[in-house]
Amino acid sequence: MKFSMLYSSALALCLTGGAFSFAAQAQTPAVVAIDADDIGGVVRSDKGVEAGVWVIAETTDLPTKFAKMVVTDEQGRYVLPDLPKAKYKIWVRGYGLVDSAKVDSEPGQQLNLSAVTAPDDKSAAKYYPAI
Repeated sequence: MKFSMLYSSALALCLTGGAFSFAAQAQTPAVVAIDADDIGGVVRSDKGVEAGVWVIAETTDLPTKFAKMVVTDEQGRYVLPDLPKAKYKIWVRGYGLVDSAKVDSEPGQQLNLSAVTAPDDKSAAKYYPAI
């Protein structure tokens, strides 16, 4: 009888500890580490963080048009590294999304972005067509 109670308590402790561990891993940091020539943040939509979507930075402030694109990680984080000093338009594009509104930013800034879920497959295909 005591063994059964001890086993049940140990099992409950393991399961509870596992749940807390999983919850801690699932949290996305509010701030992404960047330096003075980076722009970084987290992309979220109405479905939560967006993994595997493009974050696009574009500027015409330089002698030639300049663009840089990166893909978010599994927690929706991104960093646009080593950007020349300029003003940028930043937006999100990805499968199942429509292009988000372009947001103004400059290197050295944290910028969390909102992805826009496409209302239907036809709308999504206009931005990110299937091959």
